[in-house]
Amino acid sequence: MTMAKAYWISRIDVRDPERYKLYVPGADEAIAAFGGRFLVRGGAFEVLEGTARARNVVVEFKDYETALACFHSPVYQAAYAHRSASAEDEHLIIEGYTGDQPAASVIPGPAEGPGTAYWVMRIDVHDPETYKSYVAADAIAVETYKGWFLVRGGRHEAVHGPARSRNVVLAFKDYETALAAYRSPEYQAALAFRLKAAEAEVIAIHGV
Repeated sequence: MTMAKAYWISRIDVRDPERYKLYVPGADEAIAAFGGRFLVRGGAFEVLEGTARARNVVVEFKDYETALACFHSPVYQAAYAHRSASAEDEHLIIEGYTGDQPAASVIPGPAEGPGTAYWVMRIDVHDPETYKSYVAADAIAVETYKGWFLVRGGRHEAVHGPARSRNVVLAFKDYETALAAYRSPEYQAALAFRLKAAEAEVIAIHGV
């Protein structure tokens, strides 16, 4: 069985850019030391549902324990003190998804490299039965537009700020495809179920 990767998902509003710059070198050092890889680091995005903070970051680690250890490391915590003093943010650590992929029959794995784009979703489900209908319908759009779930629920820890109960990250080959998938008839049919069953914030964002 494939070991699940893990991810940091951060939403950030920087209020003191000069102080925030002091956060970056230490954060980069810690992330590199623990083998982390930036998938999203700022970058242009579109708010598809709800609200968003101005800066969004997704970092991939080899597993959940490594992602937690990096956050709690002395080097990262020293850097994070600058971020906490200079920004309003939420920071989530979450295990990646290793289950069935709707697009597994048409692509061998997630899009990577230049041009890759993502959906980043935060969801609170209040009607689980209706949400099941969304999941089934959502798979059609994800397969059609060759998306790949990196995160799909999973155990998580909100290490700073509040988090919604369900979090999803989907990779697409490029930003245009990520937007087209969301706006497609297939996904809009699925979305009709989710809007009845849950509250969410959703963005499409360029990768690093």
